[in-house]
Amino acid sequence: MRRKVWAAISAAVLSGLVISGCGPAAKVADDAKQVEAFETAKDAYVYAYPLMTMEMTRRVSTNLVESKGTFAPMGQFAKLREYPNASFNAVTAPNADTLYTILWLDVSKEPWVVSIPDLKGRYALFPMIDGWTDVFQVPGKRTTGTGAQKYAITGPGWTGTLPAGVTEYKSPTGLVWLLGRIYCTGTPEDYKAVHALQDQMAAVPLSSYGKPYTPAPGVVDPAIDTKTAVRDQLNAMDGASYFKLFAQLLKTNPPNADDAPMVAKLAKIGIVPGQDFDASKLDPSIAAGIAKVPKPAQDKIAAWFKEGIVAGDAKLENGWVFTTKTGLYGTNYLQRATITWVGLGANRPQDAVYPTSEGPKIVEKYNGANKYVLHFNKGELPPVDGFWSLTMYNAQYFFVANPLNRYDVSQRDKLKTNADGSTDLYIQADSPGKDKESNWLPAPKDDFVLMMRLYWPKEKDPTILNGSWKIPEVKKVQ
Repeated sequence: MRRKVWAAISAAVLSGLVISGCGPAAKVADDAKQVEAFETAKDAYVYAYPLMTMEMTRRVSTNLVESKGTFAPMGQFAKLREYPNASFNAVTAPNADTLYTILWLDVSKEPWVVSIPDLKGRYALFPMIDGWTDVFQVPGKRTTGTGAQKYAITGPGWTGTLPAGVTEYKSPTGLVWLLGRIYCTGTPEDYKAVHALQDQMAAVPLSSYGKPYTPAPGVVDPAIDTKTAVRDQLNAMDGASYFKLFAQLLKTNPPNADDAPMVAKLAKIGIVPGQDFDASKLDPSIAAGIAKVPKPAQDKIAAWFKEGIVAGDAKLENGWVFTTKTGLYGTNYLQRATITWVGLGANRPQDAVYPTSEGPKIVEKYNGANKYVLHFNKGELPPVDGFWSLTMYNAQYFFVANPLNRYDVSQRDKLKTNADGSTDLYIQADSPGKDKESNWLPAPKDDFVLMMRLYWPKEKDPTILNGSWKIPEVKKVQ
């Protein structure tokens, strides 16, 4: 009888503990809930990372009164006027092939009309990137030719009538980044020609189209940190702050229809498109799961560039790592976040592929103590309709000072061919000799990195897009 009484008492006590949330069973349930919230929030963090990076980049890039370098107020063009030199360290992996013409727009309230002048046959592209980093349109020589063009970029849900001669490009999001690139040889004469084209580009809100328009000066927000790298700022945010900003951005940058399963996941941790997010109102177990998310999610993103090779989202060929899955990502959220992490604003592969190599072998780095040759057989130079180049960076992905002030070699150089029609590029710290300097890519004395830019890869064989053309191995020579 006593055993039955104690059993009843124990059951009652245990029941009370579960109800009050203080007993072992409740702790197990809370722990399970926290783990589930953590895993859900980790997926949500990866999903949100591109939109968050775009917004943070926009804030830093537009926080000034007037245009300066690659920065300009919202709705105004930033124009890179010359190529960076070896002292430039503001952005990793700069290029010495195209001059950027950059524009940040908010089309959530009304459309903006962008005018591109007659490029007179010059190679250029003007990718329009939405808040999720998808290239939703890319006017330029490959797609729309080089004649004068006018486009109205309209935001989600906009309906209306556009002026004659203006083509509508619908943006899926209110945030738009136009990351224009105009090819330039870098000579004083060509700089002048490209500057004239940049100065003819125009952007006006639709309500001001066809009228005199002077953009208002930019506004400086002292609370915005313009010195710390965007990635470092973003990675330092705690989980609750991260998702609070993400929820705000979703109001004008809605998910795509294919994101419906992810939207359902977001709801489990209190994120609903169009609504504010408040971590203090969440179940404590869910809030605890969210708090643990940032670092593990960041590690997951950073690791994917190598893991993606196994998954097929990236390729490793002859010491070169590259991907042809950029610009349009669908529901491949991890790939999208990783490309954001390593190269925000990546083009569609039909416009550009960027093979990168840190060494002739995975376990071996390039070093200026050695000499290397990149050999192309006759007729096997990179097959492109735009241009190709091979750029030298130090281990931190910045240009390398050298006697020639040469940071890349490309098809615009007068490369010498061998007797059999093949071409050798000499990659080393010291001159290979006056007779070979036209083909010399100067290297530092220590570790370095190589990046090839293949703009407008040929779409028919041979092409890097389907693997029928492969980049040769960079070989060490004695």
